[in-house]
Amino acid sequence: MPQLDKILPRLESGAASQILLETDAPIRCLTPSGLQQVSTQILSQTQVLALVSELATPADRPAIIAASGIKFFYQFNDKQWLVQQENDPSTTRIRIRRWTDRESSGTPSDGTPTATIRTRVDDAAFRPFPTADEAKESLERLLRIQVSRGAADLHLRVGEPPIFRLGGDLLRLEDEGPLTDDVVSSMMRSVMPDKNKAEFEAHWDTDFAHEIEGVSRFRVNVLRDRHGTASVIRTIASTTVTVEQMGITAEVQALCHLTKGLVLVTGPTGSGKSTTLCALVDLINRTRSDHIITIEDPIEFVHQSKKCLITQRQVGVHTQSFKSALRAALREDPDIILVGELRDLETIAIALETAETGHLVFGTLHTSTAASTINRIVDQFPADRQDQIRIMLAESLKGVISQTLCKKIGGGRVAAREILLVNKAVSALIREGKTVQIPNIIQTQKKLGMETLNDALLNLVKSKTIEPEEAYVKSVEKKEMSSKLRALGYNIDGVAGEE
Repeated sequence: MPQLDKILPRLESGAASQILLETDAPIRCLTPSGLQQVSTQILSQTQVLALVSELATPADRPAIIAASGIKFFYQFNDKQWLVQQENDPSTTRIRIRRWTDRESSGTPSDGTPTATIRTRVDDAAFRPFPTADEAKESLERLLRIQVSRGAADLHLRVGEPPIFRLGGDLLRLEDEGPLTDDVVSSMMRSVMPDKNKAEFEAHWDTDFAHEIEGVSRFRVNVLRDRHGTASVIRTIASTTVTVEQMGITAEVQALCHLTKGLVLVTGPTGSGKSTTLCALVDLINRTRSDHIITIEDPIEFVHQSKKCLITQRQVGVHTQSFKSALRAALREDPDIILVGELRDLETIAIALETAETGHLVFGTLHTSTAASTINRIVDQFPADRQDQIRIMLAESLKGVISQTLCKKIGGGRVAAREILLVNKAVSALIREGKTVQIPNIIQTQKKLGMETLNDALLNLVKSKTIEPEEAYVKSVEKKEMSSKLRALGYNIDGVAGEE
C-alpha cells in the first residue's frame, strides 16, 4: 500500500484540500486554517519522488526519474486524484488534490489526457471488502479452516493464496485466489485493536491476540514487505496444556516447586517455548497456593486461577514494557513471575535481581543450547559488569530447557529438549566463565535428569518418532550427531552433504 494512502482519507473527509510534498520540508496538508504538518521527517528530493513513484504507473516513471513535468492521475476509493509538480526550478514541490466530477467531464486545462490512472486493485484479483464486518468474516473463515486442519500458522501475502504451516511444511490453499494488498489490509484492520493500528502506522509491524469464541485464540503479527501488508497468524490452544501432555520430565517439573531462582525456556522462534511455559504454569497453578504474575506480548494461553491467583498482563495493553511491568511486579505481592521475553539488558538485570531476592522467575530467550543461553545473558552487559553477572547467574539460575520442534514420522511435531539443571558443578563453571564445559557436565549427570540436545534427538530416532535426517538437521553439534547416527547404522550422507 502506498504510504500516501494513509493521508488521502483526510482529503476525502474534507479536513484538507491538498497534500503538499516538498524538498526540505515534512509532508503537509492544506487545511482551512492553513498548512498543517502531518509528519516529522524532513523529506529529501529522493524521498519526495519515492512517495510519488508509489502512486504512478510505469508510463509516468520517466517524468519522476527526471524530476520534471510530473503529472498523472491516481485512483483511490473510486475517486481520482491529480498528482502534479509545480514549475519551480529552486525546489521539487508536488501537490495532490481531488479531481472533481466537473473537471472529470472534460480534460485538464492544458489538454493533458485523463487516461493515465493507476488503480489500486487488479481487476482479476479480489476487490476490497465493502465493510469491516465482511473483512473480519472472511479472515475468520480462514482461521476456522486453519484450526480444523490442525495448522500451526496462517500466512497472508500479497500475490499469494492463503498459506498454512501444517506439520512443519508450508501448504498453499489452492482453491483460494491470490490476495491483494487491500484484502490483506482490510482483514487485518478488521480485528486490530486501536493501539495496534497506531503502532502499525508508526512502525510498520505490530503483534496482538485475536480470539474466535469456541474455536481458538490466535497470535497475530502484521508487517509490511515489498508487496504490501502481510501477516502471520499462529494458532494458540483454547485450553492450557499439561506437563503430562507435553512429556515434560519429573526433573523439570521439580523446578516448579522452587521458591526462588531463575528458570529459562529457550529455543528459536516457533519452537514451542510458550507452550512449555504454559504447562509449567499450569502445574504450579494445580499444586501450589501462590500469586503468579505473567508479563506477555501478547497474552497467548489464558490461565484460570485454580489453587493459585494468576494475574496476566499484556505489554502495550496493560503495561508499557516488559521492564516496567517487571519493576512494578515487585510491589504486587508476587511469588512467581513469568516474563514472556528477556529482550534487553535492563529486563534481564531486573529478572536476575528478582530471582535473587526470593521470587521464582520464568523467562524465555531465543538461544539454542544451555551454554549459549548463559553466554547470551552475560554478553548483554558491559565488560566491566560481566564478572558480577556471572556471579549472580551462578547463584540464581536453576535450570535451562532449550528446545526445538521436529517433524514426526506420520505427521505432527514433537519437541526435543536439552535440559540443564544447575548444581554446584555447573554454578562453578558459570562463575568462572567456563561455559564451554557445560555439555560435558550434562553428559556425565544424566542420572540427575540432564540431557543434551543431541541425546534427546537420538532418543527420538531410536523410538521411531523422527527420521534420522530430521535429527541431523535439528542438531546444533552436527559432527557429533553424524557420528552417533552412523554408529547406529543410519546413512545420512545426502543430508550431511548439503550442510
